[in-house]
Amino acid sequence: MSKPVVAIVGRPNTGKSTLFNKLVGRRMSIVDDTPGVTRDRIFGESEWLGRKFTLIDTGGIEPKTDDVILAQMRRQAQLAIDSADVIVMVVDQRSGVVASDQDVAAMLRRSGKPIVLCVNKCDTIGEPAPEFYEFYNLGLGDPIAVSAVHGHGTGDLLDAVLAHCPPASEEDEREDYIKVAVIGKPNVGKSSLVNAVTGEDRMIVSDIAGTTRDATDSLVENSFGKYIFIDTAGLRRKSRVDDQIEKYSIIRARMAVERADVCVIMIDATEGFTEQDSKVAGIAHEGGKACIIAVNKWDAVEKAGNTMDQMRKKLMNDFSFMPYAPIVFISAREHQRLDRLYELINYTAAQNAARISTGKLNDILADATARVQPPTDKGRRLKIYYMTQASTKPPTFVCFVNRKDLFHFSYQRYLENQIRAVFGLEGTPVRFSIRERGEKEKGTK
Repeated sequence: MSKPVVAIVGRPNTGKSTLFNKLVGRRMSIVDDTPGVTRDRIFGESEWLGRKFTLIDTGGIEPKTDDVILAQMRRQAQLAIDSADVIVMVVDQRSGVVASDQDVAAMLRRSGKPIVLCVNKCDTIGEPAPEFYEFYNLGLGDPIAVSAVHGHGTGDLLDAVLAHCPPASEEDEREDYIKVAVIGKPNVGKSSLVNAVTGEDRMIVSDIAGTTRDATDSLVENSFGKYIFIDTAGLRRKSRVDDQIEKYSIIRARMAVERADVCVIMIDATEGFTEQDSKVAGIAHEGGKACIIAVNKWDAVEKAGNTMDQMRKKLMNDFSFMPYAPIVFISAREHQRLDRLYELINYTAAQNAARISTGKLNDILADATARVQPPTDKGRRLKIYYMTQASTKPPTFVCFVNRKDLFHFSYQRYLENQIRAVFGLEGTPVRFSIRERGEKEKGTK
């Protein structure tokens, strides 16, 4: 299920990043007394009363400015507002209500989103200072006194945020449907693919990058099975590609990946691999999702005898951090190889959910350690007592050993390759958890 998204916004230097760091529990945002330190949106995960949610820290909003950087910060804050389920507006008790606060409040009211007003820098315990009550003039409801530095009032703030979050329901999370996130940089044909698989023009398709602004679900049933296709939003831009603005699609891709069983990572065959493709794919890889690399617009590529093989080899090198992901060459516009794509979706989803018995795993372990001896250090050799599978999606294996420090990454990769050689696990990452003997076997089944 998708986690609620909470955007922290306000004018510069009200303590937004300090509050963000306090709520995520670690220093992720740069904090400084200089206004405008935070320029890009920064994302983090937080939890309150058992409910997890995504936090977005934004740069300060200057509603009326001709400064290029401040105007860009205002645009990226607007994108955070568009993405959010709840908005936390942070103001500064020490400075009281200023004109910029009024302008930001008016901007937020126009969004129609739930707003929680956080009056920061209330650093003394007890009754708030008289200046606190000025903030009722913003027309955003009851302000909440908070000290982001000391953590005072953050519980009340999070209570108010969760009261506005969408209920933790299972509305479209149907167990018998495979949820497929179509992700990739703008203008690679994500919406065209969704239109092709649904058989109707549900998505606006244009050569202008960023036509799709929101993640949209499409239910598909055919001879291959039942699917929910999630078309992720591209960039909202009107001019040339800008590296700074191009980062803004990451939050929507991340939200879609969280819900998905399978991620179809789309690449533009006419452009080839780019750094942005790597970043988007990295989100799916880190999320432990089944992954397929779909090379779209293959019909537009001039071909020789071995063009496909050459590009496949190049992409395998480009995506060397996820060598398990199968590659399929498609044309969403011409409906080429969509049947093959469905087959891979079914197969990789099953592999991601695969469970291997402890007996079979330890047979592989015994054979693998007999072929290649575990590493040693200063006369001490690694001993792997046994292995068991703790969870699926992705397959996660727990190894109980005598010393963690001897279990080098290279030997983990060797064991992973041995498991894959027997059980396949194509299209899914594999995780290892290493525990020394005597540690509790938490999470294993």
